[in-house]
This record gives sequence, structure tokens and C-alpha cells, in this order.
Amino acid sequence: MCVGVPMKVVEINYPMAVAEAKGVKRTISLMLLPEGEVKEGDYVMVHVGNAIEKIDEKEAQEIWKALDEVLQALEEGDG
Repeated sequence: MCVGVPMKVVEINYPMAVAEAKGVKRTISLMLLPEGEVKEGDYVMVHVGNAIEKIDEKEAQEIWKALDEVLQALEEGDG
């Protein structure tokens, strides 16, 4: 299964950036998006270290809510 996660861009040094999600920071690549499309504070969908799409904050929060629900269901299924 392939899963992308929403992350907030906190620093840009194109074509690389630092993004954060749930307190975890990662260096990501912006090479798949046009230079200048993403600014600090924007949210992006990240898959295998690459920003693949710019998204808005509301969409990022909705995705995290759904991912948290899936993880919770998986944990409950283990017991």
C-alpha cells in the first residue's frame, strides 16, 4: 500500500524543503512541483520524500483525521 501524508512546509531551499507533521520534521523534495508554487506555511502531500501536490490546510486536517481513525482501528483489531 502506498500512502501520502500531508505536511506543512516550514523552510524552503528549492528544490528541497523541510516539512513538519505531528511534530516530526523531514527534508523533502519539491522537484515535482513548479518552483515558486509552494511557500513556507503551505501544506503539501508527501509520498516517499517528494511533495506531489499542494493542498490547503483544511484538506490536510481532514486527511490526518482519516489516517488517525485508520490507525486506531488497526490497533483495536490487534487485541
